[in-house]
Amino acid sequence: MELTPEMNEALEKASRIVAGSRHVVALVGAGMSAESGIPTYRGPGGLWTRIGEPDPRRYQNFAADPKGWWERTLERDSQAPESPDQAQFRQSMLDARPNPGHYALVELERMGKLKWIITQNVDNLHREAGTRNITEIHGNRMLLRCMRCNFRIPRVEFDIDPHNLPPRCPQCGGIIKGDGVMFGEPIPSDSLNKCVEQANLCDCMMVLGTSGTVYPAAGFPIHAMQRGARLIEVNPYPTPISDTVDVALRGPTGELLPRIVARVREMGKT
Repeated sequence: MELTPEMNEALEKASRIVAGSRHVVALVGAGMSAESGIPTYRGPGGLWTRIGEPDPRRYQNFAADPKGWWERTLERDSQAPESPDQAQFRQSMLDARPNPGHYALVELERMGKLKWIITQNVDNLHREAGTRNITEIHGNRMLLRCMRCNFRIPRVEFDIDPHNLPPRCPQCGGIIKGDGVMFGEPIPSDSLNKCVEQANLCDCMMVLGTSGTVYPAAGFPIHAMQRGARLIEVNPYPTPISDTVDVALRGPTGELLPRIVARVREMGKT
C-alpha cells in the first residue's frame, strides 16, 4: 500500500511507542485471519451472516449430554459438511497459512518487545508461524480440552474410541471436548486469568484486526488504557476504541506490522 505523509507519521509514532515499551501485548481479532483467506463469522460475507449463528444453547446441550454430542459430532465428521458455505469455510481453514502480520509478531517476540499475544482466533496460525507466548481466548481448533482441569492435547495425538464416549482426560478423568469455546460456554478460567494478568502488566497494547465488540476481549484494551498503557490500533476500519487510542493505523495488519517491526529494529540500532 502507498503511504501518505499522515500514515508515515502515524507509523513512526507507533514504532516509537513499541520501541520504548517494556511489555507489549497484542490483542488479535478475525481481521488478521481474514488476511490469510479465512472468512470472518460476522459482517458482510461472514459465515454466520450467510447461514445464521450457531444455537446459543450449544454448550448447555453438550453439558447435558456429552455422550450424545460426541456421537453426533463423530457421525457428522464422517460425512460431507451440511452446506456449501460450511464446506468452503472448512476448506479455507485447512488451506490457510500465516501471513506477514503473523510473522511480524513472531519477530517482535524474538526481539524481546512483544511479551504476549491474546488472540480471538481459533485457527492455530500464530503457533504455526512460531509464536511462543499466546493465549487463545476462544480456543484452538487443533486442540481438545478437559472440562474439569483444562488439560489440552492436540487432536491428532488423542485417540477417541467411538464405543467409549465421551472421551476422558488422561490427567484427571474429566470429560474431554473440543478446545473451541462454544456459544454459552464460559471462557476457560486459565485463559481468562492469563489475559487479565497480561492486561495488567502491559504498558503498550496493540489492537490488531478486531472489531472491539466481542467481550470479554473487547474490554482488555480499555482496562490496559485505564492503567496507563498506550494503545496502538491497526485495522482497515474504525472501531469503538478508535477515538481513544494513541495511534490508529488504517490498513491491513499484514502490510503495516512488518513496517513497524522494521522501524523498531532500526531504532534499536541507534
